[in-house]
Amino acid sequence: MKRLVLILLALGASGNAIAGWHSAAQDIFGTEVSVQLWHDDNRAGVDAISAVFDEMHRIDALMSTWRDDTEMAAVNAGAAATPVEVSVELFELIRRALELGTLTRGAFDITYASAGFLFDYRERVRPGQAALDDALAVVDYRLVRLDREACTVFFPRAGMRIDLGGIAKGHAVERGVKILRKLGVAHALVSAGGDARVLGDRRGRPWAVGIRNPRGERDAVYATLPLVDEAISTSGDYERYFEEDGKRYHHIINPRTGDSPSDVRSVSVIGPDGVRTDGLSTGVFVLGVADGLELIESLAGYEAVIIDAELQLHVSSGFDSLKQ
Repeated sequence: MKRLVLILLALGASGNAIAGWHSAAQDIFGTEVSVQLWHDDNRAGVDAISAVFDEMHRIDALMSTWRDDTEMAAVNAGAAATPVEVSVELFELIRRALELGTLTRGAFDITYASAGFLFDYRERVRPGQAALDDALAVVDYRLVRLDREACTVFFPRAGMRIDLGGIAKGHAVERGVKILRKLGVAHALVSAGGDARVLGDRRGRPWAVGIRNPRGERDAVYATLPLVDEAISTSGDYERYFEEDGKRYHHIINPRTGDSPSDVRSVSVIGPDGVRTDGLSTGVFVLGVADGLELIESLAGYEAVIIDAELQLHVSSGFDSLKQ
């Protein structure tokens, strides 16, 4: 799970309506999902928020790895034995995830789950090196076999698993904004944990989104970004973790080593597509400051804000003003 501190400077997400502004929040995907929007018809505004939550619950029921009744659970249970047929939606998201694997040179890898499930951050459990090495032997996004015509997923090696947690919420917020746009909403913010998508502006001014200080209190803001009609995703080392012998074990895992990267505290990626910003924030975190920024600079329309282990700020060229 990734989490982003969203600081909306004039309105909280407390389930209310103020002069045309409507907001509400629910727990979905194991995190808080919130919707804020403007609508001059109170009933229509409430119904629009409900439509977004319905969509979020639908996606959770499709892609969750925490439940055994989802399509994703069926893939992980059976794809190493035989190709598993999936919905077009799930197939396309897996396909996009594999493309992000190529784009990030393997730093974003949905097969990390083959090793990631061995960790329990709440119970402070981590695998022994032998078990971790065995799991890492099948961590390679390039092994996943997709058949577009049959709409199936196949794992050629036993023990393989995938987890779309790194892009599913990005997909969800994009779907939420698409629904709101169809309903005639022109100003909105949809957030799910560390991912958010803004629709339009905040009635004449940008949405103000705050990036959490990774070593401060939960609501402490390190930097505030003005956003209009774009997505932002943040990956941080401060939500699911435990410390042992002076080392922090957190949920962002280097797919090559099984270790939690320690040279970065948080990465925020901004761009036009929430699925891509979601995967990129994880990939850049694993790549580190230099390689991560090099990747972002190669992608038109995308920017990044990185806070390193010394709490120093590093930004892509579009955010040079933040360094001043």
